[in-house]
Amino acid sequence: MNHVVKSVEIGGKTITFETGKYAKQASGAVVVSTGDTRVLVTAVVQAGDRPFDFLPLTVNYEERNGSYGSIPGGFLKREGQSERGTLIARLIDRPIRPMFPKHFRQELQAIATVMSFDADNEADVLSLCGASAAFHISNAPMKEAVAGVRVCKVDGEYILNPGLEERNGSTIELVIAGTKEAITMVEGGASEASEEEMLDVLDLAHAAIKKIIAVMDELRADAGVEKVEVAPPHEVDAAVTEFMAQALDDLIVALAVREKHARSAALKGARNKWIATLVEGEDDAAVVKSKTGDAKVAWDRLLRGHMRSTVIATDTRLDGRKPADIRGIWSEVGVSPRAHGSSIFTRGETQVLATIALGTERDGQRLELPTGNIERKWMLSYRFPPYSTGEARPLRAPKRREVGHGALAHRALTPVIPDEENWPYVMRSTCDVLESNGSSSMATVCSTSLALMDAGVPIKAPVAGIAMGLIKEGDDFAVLSDILGDEDHLGDMDFKVTGTAEGITAFQMDCKIIGVTREIMAKAMSQAREGRLHILGEMAKTMDTHRSEMADHAPRITTIHINSDKIRDLIGPGGKVIRGIQEECGVRVTVDDSGKVDVASTDAKKTEKAMNMIREITQEAEIGALYLGIVKRVVDFGAFVEIFPGTDGLVHISHLAHERVERVTDILHEGDEVLVRVIDVDRSGKIRLSRKEALDSAS
Repeated sequence: MNHVVKSVEIGGKTITFETGKYAKQASGAVVVSTGDTRVLVTAVVQAGDRPFDFLPLTVNYEERNGSYGSIPGGFLKREGQSERGTLIARLIDRPIRPMFPKHFRQELQAIATVMSFDADNEADVLSLCGASAAFHISNAPMKEAVAGVRVCKVDGEYILNPGLEERNGSTIELVIAGTKEAITMVEGGASEASEEEMLDVLDLAHAAIKKIIAVMDELRADAGVEKVEVAPPHEVDAAVTEFMAQALDDLIVALAVREKHARSAALKGARNKWIATLVEGEDDAAVVKSKTGDAKVAWDRLLRGHMRSTVIATDTRLDGRKPADIRGIWSEVGVSPRAHGSSIFTRGETQVLATIALGTERDGQRLELPTGNIERKWMLSYRFPPYSTGEARPLRAPKRREVGHGALAHRALTPVIPDEENWPYVMRSTCDVLESNGSSSMATVCSTSLALMDAGVPIKAPVAGIAMGLIKEGDDFAVLSDILGDEDHLGDMDFKVTGTAEGITAFQMDCKIIGVTREIMAKAMSQAREGRLHILGEMAKTMDTHRSEMADHAPRITTIHINSDKIRDLIGPGGKVIRGIQEECGVRVTVDDSGKVDVASTDAKKTEKAMNMIREITQEAEIGALYLGIVKRVVDFGAFVEIFPGTDGLVHISHLAHERVERVTDILHEGDEVLVRVIDVDRSGKIRLSRKEALDSAS
C-alpha cells in the first residue's frame, strides 16, 4: 500500500489524513490530525457472515493517558472505559452505521486510538472523520463517506472546529455529521438559541463537511481497495408476499388498538393466524421454516408500508393522533418524601421518576480528562430498567444507550443550572424510566426540571424536551411530534430538541436515511418548538417555578470567607481542627484555597455553633479593639499575649502600665488573663498590644 497524505483547511486549521504507514494489516487505517492531536483509526472487515439479524458493527474510542503526558489515577494505573469514551464512540457510530447495507452480515469494527492529544484540538470529530476515511479506503461496503465538524457561536460569530478557550465561551456548540448530500447527525447544546440560529449552524457545517469528504474521495482514489461484493438481500417468495397481503384488513384492526402491549399482542396474533393458514397441511419442516420466515418479513413490510402510507395520505398516526399532536401529559412533585426534590412526569405510556439529592463540595464528581481535571457539581444518571417495557432481564451496568440518554438530559439542563456563587450546592438527579413507549430521554428532561424546582433549586427557567420523527416517501414527508416507539422503529429520523420558552438548550438528530434537507429540518424545528411550548404549559400546571424553601431534611449551606492565611489554622495539623468542629457540631465543613468556607447542616443551631467556632479560630485582630487574652510567654522587653486561638501579639514593657515598669514580671506572669487593646498590625501581620490603653478604657 502506498503512503498517501491528504490535507484540507477547515476554520483556519489544517486537517491531515495519512494512510499506508501504520497498522497495515487492518482493512483500512488512517491517521487523522490537527495541531498536535493525532488519532489512529483502524477499520476491519471480518471475512465470513456472522449469524446475526442486524448489522454487526462495533465502534470503540480509546484514549491513552500517555498521549497527553499523564499517568492514570487509582491503584491499577490502567485506562478504563470512561463515560467520555462511550459518548465519543456513539458519536462515531451513529452517522456511519446507516451507510452500510442493513443485510450485510460480515463483522465490522472501527477502533480510534488517540496517539497524541493537544487540548486545543479535540479528538472526537477527528475520530469520526478518521473512521469514515478508514472504512472508505477499505473493502467495507460503505455507501458514502461521511464527515463531521464542530461549530460554536462565540460573541455572535460562528467558528468551525474551535479551540478549547473558544468552546468554553460559546453560546452554541454542535457536532454535525453528514454526507455530500445532506446532514445525517447532530449532537450538542446551546444557551437558549433560536431555531433560525441552529439552521444557520447546519448550513455552515454542511459546506465544511463537503470539503472534507472531497479529500476523503481523493484519499480513496490514491489508496483505496476494491469493495467487498455484497450479496443481494433475501428475496421473499412472491407467492408468500401475495398471500400475506390478504392480511391487511386484520392488520388494520390490530393497529387500531391504542395501548402498546395490547396492540403488539393483537398484531402478533393476526400475523400468526395468517402464517398458520399459510403452512397448514405442509409436512416438510424445511418448507415450513422457509415459508414462516418469508411470511414474517412480508408481514413487517406490509405493516411498515401501511403505517407510512397512512401517515402521508391521511395525516393519521398509529394511535390516531395528527402529526403535530402531543400525547396526554400529567405530572406530580414531592413523590419521594425523603429525597430533597422529586417528580413523576408522564407523557402517554412513557413515565420517568426523578429524585434530586443536594450535597456539599466534597460530593462533586472528580473527572480526569485530557483537557484537564475537573469537578462536576451537577450530575444526572439515567436508568432504563427492564420492567419499563414489560421485560425480565438481568440488571447490569449502564449500556451505551443509557449513558448517551443521560448525557443528553444533563446537557439539556446545564444552561439553566445556577452558578456556584448563587447556589453552592452539588446536585445529582437520579432518573428511572418506569414506563417506556418512545422518548424516555425527553421525559427525563421534563421530570428532572420539575424535581429541581421541587428541591428549591433556583433554575433560570423550566426545560422541556420533545422527540420528533419523520416519514419520507419520495418527495412527500410528514414530521411527527412526540413519537411512539413503533414510529421511531418504522420512521426515518429521530430528532430530539430541548429548551425553555426562550430557546433551545440541547439538540440531537440521527437519520436512518442518507440525510435530510433544510426544508425538512426547518419544518421539524418549528413543529418541535410548538410541541415544547405545549409541554412547558402542561408542566406549569404542576409547578412553574422553584420552591422558596428547601425540604426540611435538605442540607443548608452557610458560606463565609476567611483570610487564605487562616486556612492552615482552620484545618489544623492532619485535619485535626476541622474534624473536631464537624464531630462536635454534627456538620460538614469544606474550605477551598480562596478561603471560602461552607458549613452544611439540616440544623440551624448546629450551623451557628460551627460558624462561631470557625470565626473564633480564623478571626483577625482589629486595630482599636479590646481583647481578654492569656499571657503565653514573658520576655525582658514585654509579654506575648494570645488574644484568640492561634493569634498572639506583643505587649511591650512600655505599654504594660502608665507608670514605669522595671520588670515585666512585676505586672504579668505566664497564664495570667489580661485585657489588652490592639494598637497596630504591620504588613507582616505582627500585632502590637497595649495594656495601658486597655486600662484607660476600663476606667
